[in-house]
Amino acid sequence: MVAADGDRGAGVTVRGYFNEDLSPAELEHRTRVADDLTADVRRLVSATVLTDTDDDSVAEARRHIAAATAALQRRTLDSDHFGIRYNSDGSRRHWGNAMVGRRNPIAPPMVLHHDAERTWAEFELGAQYEGPGGLVHGGVLACVLDQVLGSAAEHAGAPGMTGTLTIRYRRATPLGPVRAEGRLDRVEGIKSYATGSVSTADGVTVEAEGVFILPRWARAADGDIRTAGGDA
Repeated sequence: MVAADGDRGAGVTVRGYFNEDLSPAELEHRTRVADDLTADVRRLVSATVLTDTDDDSVAEARRHIAAATAALQRRTLDSDHFGIRYNSDGSRRHWGNAMVGRRNPIAPPMVLHHDAERTWAEFELGAQYEGPGGLVHGGVLACVLDQVLGSAAEHAGAPGMTGTLTIRYRRATPLGPVRAEGRLDRVEGIKSYATGSVSTADGVTVEAEGVFILPRWARAADGDIRTAGGDA
């Protein structure tokens, strides 16, 4: 497993991996706190986009935001990133992830589900993800598909980092509820090929194909990358 930040074994140095030994009760508690805090900040971000309030109310809000920021900064991680944190039971947390990080309010409220054939998520993309008026930004949709396709490959036992991602925008995606899904298509050596889509109630809006490459440091490590436990 992972020894410490920067140590992946076999003489391979990789930054951002940590070992932690949390009890199930502590992990459950931290998960609940993270989910609640992130949901609150997501609502704040949405309110910031949509507010039409007066200057005094904005000034009041900024005072509260400054106080909240100071409270959260009373104690911070020793690292400048959350990284991927492995627990003693093999589960892991990557709560800083820009797409699925439980402690990252920038991330869409996307919870991934898996079965034997695919990975999917159903969630809502609100005002903070707007590109053209009333529509989801195409770059956000690309990020969503990058995450879903990569997770599908990993869940199928063929993880890797994105080598290429080909996006086809079939039509505009309105802000609101969406479904994203992906599946592993095939594996060729160190390359995993995955396909997927984003859809709304009216049908598919975006399609994607991705190639995910097992990095050199993972090939040189002791093999635990391909057998690591699921996310907490």
